[in-house]
Amino acid sequence: MATAPARQVSPVRSKAPTLRHERTFKAQGARYLAGVDEVGRGALAGPVSVGIAVVDLHKQKPLSGVRDSKLLSPMERERLEPLVRSWSVASAVGHASSREIDALGLIAALRLAGTRAWLEILAAGVSPDVVLLDGSHNWLSPPEQRSLFDEAAPGPGCDAPVHTKIKADMQCLSVAAASVIAKVERDGQMRGLHLEYPDFGWDLNKGYATPLHRDALRAAGPTPYHRVSWNLLGGELFPEAGT
Repeated sequence: MATAPARQVSPVRSKAPTLRHERTFKAQGARYLAGVDEVGRGALAGPVSVGIAVVDLHKQKPLSGVRDSKLLSPMERERLEPLVRSWSVASAVGHASSREIDALGLIAALRLAGTRAWLEILAAGVSPDVVLLDGSHNWLSPPEQRSLFDEAAPGPGCDAPVHTKIKADMQCLSVAAASVIAKVERDGQMRGLHLEYPDFGWDLNKGYATPLHRDALRAAGPTPYHRVSWNLLGGELFPEAGT
């Protein structure tokens, strides 16, 4: 007996992020909200980058087509990036290099990159009232000074209240917008670094641990742009580091 052909299931596209969650902060007196997201956190090479997109909660309109950058093709991200920039009240991307990641650790490097973006927002004459950060951990605010005997607090940083939300990049338009500008700028940097070290394929993998990238690491060892404090290749390159 003949069987019916299998039904073709269309891929499900995620719901478009909105400003619904952001607008809940209006009740607290906020007008300017900074959506914040990071890219490059899990890469073996290159910087971590933090994007900020500021919206006006009193009059900001939606922006069609914006999604979390991971859900967009490179062509879609490149098309949207200037639209996000012009749509935002202010926008910025800050970076922390692989050497800074090695010296400070990942969380402190994320804070450094975020602080650089934050100071750029302030320099543009915009002071956000509140921050919406993707994830569950506030890595953006400077650590509090615990007592008079602790070292002095680090330089200026984000002094606005920070609210975290898991999957904010999927649900909140300001955070999705921040992810787009951060991803486009970091990808551009990795394409530039690819010209120095073409064997690693950074024009395609952007520093993440693809098979080609791992094979190049085995053959040539790390470059100055690799995060050598990390357990690259599971300790293959530096077996003594695990002893």
